[in-house]
Amino acid sequence: MADKKIKLTLIRSLIGTKQSHRATVRGLGLRRMHSTSVLEDTPAVRGMINKVSYLLKCEG
Repeated sequence: MADKKIKLTLIRSLIGTKQSHRATVRGLGLRRMHSTSVLEDTPAVRGMINKVSYLLKCEG
């Protein structure tokens, strides 16, 4: 499972979102709209994705 990857894309603006959600998005390595990040599929990353899933598009 350690070699599994998840590709995340920020598809919604952070304007008007909670500060903790903005920090979570930054922690996932996303900076601006339509930026993409490829991360390991770990329980910690999955938890972060669940928290801000309404802002993201996930693949793979």
